[in-house]
Amino acid sequence: MALGLLLATMLPGLAIGAPAQGKDKVVFHVAMLGEGVDSLNPFLGFQAPSYEMWGLTYDYLVGYSMKDMSPEPDLATKWTTSPDGKTWTFTVRTGVKFSDGVPLTAKDVAYTYNRVLHGTVEGTNWISYLTGVKSVTAPNDTTVVLKLKQPVATLPLLPIPIVPEHIWKNVSEKQIKSYAAEPQGGKPVVGSGPFRLVQGTADGQTFKFEANPGYWGGAPHIDEVIFQFYKNDDSAVQALIKGEADFVEGITALEVKSLQGKPGIQAHNGNSPGFDEIAFNAGSVSAATNGHPIGNPNPAVLDPKFRHALGYALDLPTLIKKVYQGAGLPGTTIVPPNYTQYHWEPPAGQKFTFDLDKAGQLLDAAGYKKGSDGLRTLPNGKPIGTLRLAARSDSPTSLHTMAYFKTWLSDLGIKSQVSTYSSSQLTDQIYKGNYDAFQWGWYVEPDPDSMLSYMTCGQRQGSSDSFYCNKQYDALYNAQHVATDHAKRVADIKKMQEILYRDSPYLVTAYSSIGEAVASDRFACLVTQPNPGGVWLEQYGVYNYVHMQPASAGAKCDAAPGLTGAVKASASTDSSSSTGPFLIGVGVVVVLVLIGGGVLMMRRRSTVADRE
Repeated sequence: MALGLLLATMLPGLAIGAPAQGKDKVVFHVAMLGEGVDSLNPFLGFQAPSYEMWGLTYDYLVGYSMKDMSPEPDLATKWTTSPDGKTWTFTVRTGVKFSDGVPLTAKDVAYTYNRVLHGTVEGTNWISYLTGVKSVTAPNDTTVVLKLKQPVATLPLLPIPIVPEHIWKNVSEKQIKSYAAEPQGGKPVVGSGPFRLVQGTADGQTFKFEANPGYWGGAPHIDEVIFQFYKNDDSAVQALIKGEADFVEGITALEVKSLQGKPGIQAHNGNSPGFDEIAFNAGSVSAATNGHPIGNPNPAVLDPKFRHALGYALDLPTLIKKVYQGAGLPGTTIVPPNYTQYHWEPPAGQKFTFDLDKAGQLLDAAGYKKGSDGLRTLPNGKPIGTLRLAARSDSPTSLHTMAYFKTWLSDLGIKSQVSTYSSSQLTDQIYKGNYDAFQWGWYVEPDPDSMLSYMTCGQRQGSSDSFYCNKQYDALYNAQHVATDHAKRVADIKKMQEILYRDSPYLVTAYSSIGEAVASDRFACLVTQPNPGGVWLEQYGVYNYVHMQPASAGAKCDAAPGLTGAVKASASTDSSSSTGPFLIGVGVVVVLVLIGGGVLMMRRRSTVADRE
């Protein structure tokens, strides 16, 4: 606890010990966990908090509903598509200005998309949304036209931050690789979102945003948002209790339970679609040398049969109980079950169970038999050696999961060793292919296309972290991406999940929950997404940052029609709490708490104290 608070006091002008609501300004302090923001440049970052910062700074052409995260107007007021599905026309709202006063027009949208289409670095995060797009033009200030080679099933989903052309045209393709997009010379970052970043740098501990008074969606009810990153969840929770923070996210289920009895605090476990997994090195290769092998994976993890057998060596109910403190569900596939139309649930005969005998039988059948020393060998009779299990030092979930995994591998006659890395260190090891298995997680968007794309051959040394490659899977991905027959698309997406389940580049361990708490004696009117039962922050969009109100203002919440459960203002002597159910289908409550994971809004590594 002391370390987190010490770091805060060492940052001039941004110490979070000041009152949450100053005399003249309403300041919303958010205590976040994990390593923080890896880049404020929306073409470079991948950590979940980076997306949160971009969301406050920039706008998107199409937004997401709070109810079910379906597409809804944002910068675009409407859109149409041609009968053949190859032309999409978006009408851009008028009167929008960037925070420096320069008008935002359709030309800024076209400029942003064209940088993604024709740039190099720019496409890393976003190209999957424009796959199949031939051209993006702005025939006038209020019209954006996308011409496609073939229909794209994911449109109008376009969660790409719109950057100002008059700023970014001065950033060359060479410069963009190092362009920070941070405040310079006392000037805030220019964007059209509800807030503007005035202080903060990548990998920093504190970020300060001021309300954008000219925001087209209406000025927020709060003047500033300050994000403070903690490495220790206990210090973040204590900051909330002491009034030094107004919100904390990424806390454990036990911490949520302890806060639910505190006066003036509302806490819950929120449902955010994502998953955690143990990922294997399925064949690390270099994208720069047309698939030349790189790294040093153990030969065993390159074998789908070996990986699949280990699916029966995971006691997922124990992980949920011990590691996740009951806040979640055992995982199965990379499309979470709350995306009911797309999720494939393995039938009883195929679904992993904790069965070391069966795991051993499958390993035997694949040639990984025990030698006289009790240790399994490779099919060629050579020793497997020691599998390297990587865990993230900033994630108790990661550390504990891999510790259990090591024990279960030992029970099978497989030696392993757990090594710890920071998130950035692990990312570097993955990129180089120097690993056998690691634990991490992902957020998944309402349309799973982006998540599915990360498992394609073309994403190796890109968004893929397993180097998985299967031509049949790729063919199905390409087919569903352009499908006009929705039922056929859904069938293809489920078949893709079945292939991944069989080949097991990932063993999905959990659909976890996100623990959150807000000082409801100081702020009110936050609404969950999806609604009901979702999360308050790290949503698809910035609804709560714009609509939350200080409790002292009477907090007459103006939630959009159809939304329920807005946080009510409570006196510091009151106690308020909520716990959301994990929804598998409409109205079906399966366990006490919901799953978690954010993506997020776009391609996001989850980080709820994890990279999730």
